[in-house]
Amino acid sequence: MSMQSVNPATGQVLASFPMWQTEQIDVALDQAVSAQAGWAALDFEQRAHCMRNLARVFRQHGEAYAHLITEEMGKLLKEARAEIEKCAIGCEHYAAYASSYLSDEVIASDADRSMVVYQPLGTILCIMPWNFPFWQLIRAAAPAMMAGNTVVLKHASNVPRCALALEQAFRQAGFPEHTFRTMIIGAEQAEAVIADRRIAAVTLTGSSTAGRKVAAIAGQHLKKCVLELGGSDPFIVLDDANIDRAAQQALIARLQNMGQSCIAAKRFIVLEAVADSFVERLKILISQLRRGDPKHDETTIAPMAREDLRVELHAQVEQSLALGAKLVVGGCPVGGQGVYYAPTILDYVQPGMPAFDEELFGPVAAIVRVKNVGQAIRAANQTHFGLGGSVWTRDSARGEALARQIHAGCTFVNGIVKSDPRLPFGGIKDSGYGRELCYHGIREFVNIKTVWIKNISESGL
Repeated sequence: MSMQSVNPATGQVLASFPMWQTEQIDVALDQAVSAQAGWAALDFEQRAHCMRNLARVFRQHGEAYAHLITEEMGKLLKEARAEIEKCAIGCEHYAAYASSYLSDEVIASDADRSMVVYQPLGTILCIMPWNFPFWQLIRAAAPAMMAGNTVVLKHASNVPRCALALEQAFRQAGFPEHTFRTMIIGAEQAEAVIADRRIAAVTLTGSSTAGRKVAAIAGQHLKKCVLELGGSDPFIVLDDANIDRAAQQALIARLQNMGQSCIAAKRFIVLEAVADSFVERLKILISQLRRGDPKHDETTIAPMAREDLRVELHAQVEQSLALGAKLVVGGCPVGGQGVYYAPTILDYVQPGMPAFDEELFGPVAAIVRVKNVGQAIRAANQTHFGLGGSVWTRDSARGEALARQIHAGCTFVNGIVKSDPRLPFGGIKDSGYGRELCYHGIREFVNIKTVWIKNISESGL
């Protein structure tokens, strides 16, 4: 069996890689485990030196990496360039702050001296998705490795070239050999790796279905896991919002990465007083988009990553229409070469429709009309997901009060939901558990250990 890299804009097979055999997996795990003790023995500054080098590698080869991302999963080239820069920023953040995030914490107790220390767990398995093939890995691996862990990567099956490029980047940055490894393996092989005693913990970014499987296996083997899963983020537009600005930001929030993002706004919950004007403005903005080669600067509509994803999205659209949603624009696959789907607005979406109940992983905006703020919050929280959400209003105090009522891992007022190394990131409910980024993220894969000391000379023992 092999793992293929296919350009979703053209359908061209770019490369094919043989799937690893059991023997190759065993060697890689042995090497990562053997490398971990030496890596953990380095002080923070020595690890930070490698991490800063990695940031430089990303910037030096940023254009090549961006083209690789665009070729392999279809992202607009300008978005791919931004992803690589974000990787560099994430590396620099943990190079600068890991030592303070994990410094010993002295706590008064009945001991002469007691403290909490943070020590690495061992080798961490990262199971990563295709939609941000570099950033998703870096935001998990940078803190885990700065804490002294080694990392093995099981990447999504449609981005093997990105996965191998990441391993090469770590090597170029001067990380000790085998501290980061990419494994070309499938889902069934990954299940066995999770269960392997050489793996200390696992982090997954993916679907809720995948999260349940990983959590079950990790739980059976008593292993820590962090799950960053799907989302159906509400984008609440109040009656005092600047509608032009809200619509402009809604376009970005829904269509960034062609809507293939867990934190993309998906349900646009709009007060009836401004719903017509919001929908009309969003429709005009969509009409100005241009489909084309994602490498071209003038292109604003990129392909979806895979044909099966487009088929699933279109089925959700058709089912929602059959249940009473109204089509404003789009609503169909685009014929011809490439996996393109027309940017779509579904209006009058209600609970019970796939556009409300499920995650739409593509360029489809679901408009939910509500009469008042109370209905808006109820609609926002009427979901199995809980990743992010946003509120749009001219009254920031009012926005904050509502943001605090949204059941999610993060809420933004007058801003698009995003990840930032300085802030913790993650979800609740079917969006997963655990946190990435900030000091919360680096403390997920460490042993939070109490050290209690009594001086013998003073105790008389």
